[in-house]
Parts: sequence; C-alpha cells; structure tokens
Amino acid sequence: MITVHHLENSRSQRVLWLLEELGVAYEVRRYERDKKTNLAPGSLTKIHPLGKSPVVEDDGVIYAETGAIIEHLIDAHGGGRLAPPARSDDYRRYKYWMHAAEGSYMPPLLLALFVDRIENAPMPFFAKPVAKRLAKGIKDGYLDQTTNALFNYLDKQLAGSEWLAGDEFTAADIIMSFPVEAALTRVEVAQKSRNLKPYVERLHARPAYGRALEKGGPYAYA
Repeated sequence: MITVHHLENSRSQRVLWLLEELGVAYEVRRYERDKKTNLAPGSLTKIHPLGKSPVVEDDGVIYAETGAIIEHLIDAHGGGRLAPPARSDDYRRYKYWMHAAEGSYMPPLLLALFVDRIENAPMPFFAKPVAKRLAKGIKDGYLDQTTNALFNYLDKQLAGSEWLAGDEFTAADIIMSFPVEAALTRVEVAQKSRNLKPYVERLHARPAYGRALEKGGPYAYA
C-alpha cells in the first residue's frame, strides 16, 4: 500500500492527483499547518528528517521531493502511462518540464512571496522606505526579468499544443500545474498570457484532478 503524507494546501496535492490518474490504491495521512507560522507540523519529522511534504511510503520505503516521488510512481506503477516513450523528442521535453517545475519555476515564485511579505510587514514608519527600496531592488534587478522570461517561454510552448510533452497529457503537466496556478494569482505576465489560463482550465477539468481535491482538502491555488 502507498501512503501519502499530505500537508494541507501544499505541493503534495500533485502526488494525490497523479495517483488518481494512475488508479493506484493509496491512503492519505493529512497534516495541518501551524496556525501562526503556516509551516508544516513537527510531527512530519518522524516520517522524514526535513519534516516537509510531500513524503510517500511505498512498500516500506520512504520517498521525498516531488519530482523524485513522481518519477518513482511513474516507474513503479505507471505501466507505460503518463510518460512518453523513452528517447523520443516528447520524452526529452517531458524530462525538461519534470525538472524545470521545481528547479526553475518555483524558486522565483517563492522569492516573490517573501519579498511581498517584507514589503508589507508591520514595522516602524522609518523602516518602511528601507523595506520598499529593498523589495524594489530585488524585483527590478532579478524577479521581474526572471519571471517574465520563464512564463513567456512557457506560454510560447503551449501555443502549439494542449500539453507540455506532446499531444498527450503526462506527469509533466501534473508537476507544472503548481507553478502555473501560483503564477496566475500573482505574476502579471502570466495573467496577461494567451495560453496559461486555458491550460490550467484543461488541467482542472480532468476528473482525477477533482477526485484528488476531494481526498486532499482545501487547496488555495485551485
């Protein structure tokens, strides 16, 4: 039996979705975030030392990191589904997006979230101008240029295809769903793009996506 240690409103929602797409039996152990810090509870460290989600147990073995978990589940339980044939052009695109999701797309989105928190955090009036200058410097010097390039590129890739790795839906679309959902709430270039919103609408229309939401609970980006 597969056990998904699922933190509410987190990236582990994608693991539930993948398992629903594959039709594999699993159980969910849900964890709630700390009400003050919004961090994962300390009880998750009993499953994995870093105390982060997602974490999956499969046949007594612990797997962590979203990309590694998805690749394991596809290899062990996919039966040739949700991944293009190896050594094909579609497979090369598939591998790119499998790693780009967490390697290229999520870091600037998280940095943008922290910059916004710095800029809007309660502080003495004389510190406000300093915080705003710091936030502006990060946005002008790195964030805006990086996120614009990333999501313009993604938008162009979707101009000629409904899915990221060829004509068929794959696990690459599952892992990329989280950064695209997040970008549509806070990245202007993503909000103005032609293809990202329709892409997310196609993702959300999949029956397995809806079933995963029922299993996982509230999900802020959905």
